[in-house]
Amino acid sequence: MTERRREAVRMEIARAAVRLFTEHGVSGTTGDDIARELGISTRTVWRYFPTKESCVRPLLTTGLDFMAARLRACPPDTPLLEHLEREQAVEDGAPDLEEPVADLIRMTHTEPGLMAVWLEVHHAAESVFAEIIAARTGEPADDLAVRVQAAILNTALRLASEELAHSAAGGPADSPEGVAPFVRTVLAMAARGLPAFTGAPTNDLR
Repeated sequence: MTERRREAVRMEIARAAVRLFTEHGVSGTTGDDIARELGISTRTVWRYFPTKESCVRPLLTTGLDFMAARLRACPPDTPLLEHLEREQAVEDGAPDLEEPVADLIRMTHTEPGLMAVWLEVHHAAESVFAEIIAARTGEPADDLAVRVQAAILNTALRLASEELAHSAAGGPADSPEGVAPFVRTVLAMAARGLPAFTGAPTNDLR
């Protein structure tokens, strides 16, 4: 089986898993159910994924892979955020947050197993972003400043995806323009950094 075909099978399994999770919940869905939905053997499902929750991983990595490719294409003398803005790097060719992915991201807030996969995907992406930033700055990927910058970028992208997913369900942040406005807004917030500390020190943790 070619790599392209393997990836296609992984995506088919992911989409079937999300359909069943949406209809019956994660606890109400088994590996046998996912296999039966596609007309394949349960052994085939476990050949590709170790758990039923991990079956959704391919749907969660598409947007992050796209963003990593856009960041790698940024000219060395151009700030990353400026590149995303000026070149419309967020919009041009960006994969839409289609309904199954939006459903999946919303489910992560109520399904611990799916949340674990969502966070694991972003944890892996953070290392990729650190390598991209390190290549631009000449610093090692494990440099603290590089890791902090990668974490900020990674968190901004995760929050933008979650905000868009919830808006797709009719939330207050509803926008017909797709993912780009959310990504730009959250990255701009991240670029501003933390607010200055102006209060008196206190040990009150309430």
